[in-house]
Amino acid sequence: MRIGFISDIHGNLEALEAALRALEKHRPDKLYCLGDIVGYGANPNECVERVRQTCQAVVLGNHDAALIRHTGIQYFNSYAQEAIVWTLRIIKEENMAYLKDAPVSLTLDGMQLVHSTPLEPANWDYIFSPKEAQAHFDVMDTDIAFIGHSHIPIEFKDDKTGKRIINVGSVGQPRDGDPRFCCGLYETDSGTFGWIRDVYPVESAAKKIRQAGLPEFLAQRLQLGM
Repeated sequence: MRIGFISDIHGNLEALEAALRALEKHRPDKLYCLGDIVGYGANPNECVERVRQTCQAVVLGNHDAALIRHTGIQYFNSYAQEAIVWTLRIIKEENMAYLKDAPVSLTLDGMQLVHSTPLEPANWDYIFSPKEAQAHFDVMDTDIAFIGHSHIPIEFKDDKTGKRIINVGSVGQPRDGDPRFCCGLYETDSGTFGWIRDVYPVESAAKKIRQAGLPEFLAQRLQLGM
């Protein structure tokens, strides 16, 4: 089975549409979303609606959780707080309901799906290094977990057990210095995973952020991939 992964869309419709087109070329059997559909970008409703249309499963991200008030916005930086407050004003009721139904973690097809970490999904911690990954390997009930949250595509592997944690990267706001969207494709039979990256209309997404009156920094960081 071939499974496509998207994560950290952050209201960036241009990047989401480009990522979906890129994944479709590989004809995935399923498509899973690892959270943070909203936040930062200017098209939260459209992005939630596209995920609802295309994804067979979704888990909750920390920005999604802040929007439905499961997580306080005081834990976010000022730019993120402003975007959450703005999104609250325009989000549609049916899209809010969809996010409220999303779990923080799912086990499907022998894989754990979680936005942040396998150990404590609702704490919104990060995994940046092999040392940090070890505590999560120790509690994983599956051999593989797919995550997002840091916006940095990377894979960690436990040499003793062969367990893997794969960060699929960010569709709408990459932070590894590469402004291209990032998503991924997993082959369950072979166990191979590959990232997919390509350009999208960054200027259009940035222009929408400015037109919405959101912080200029949120527009600029799309162009920098930071």
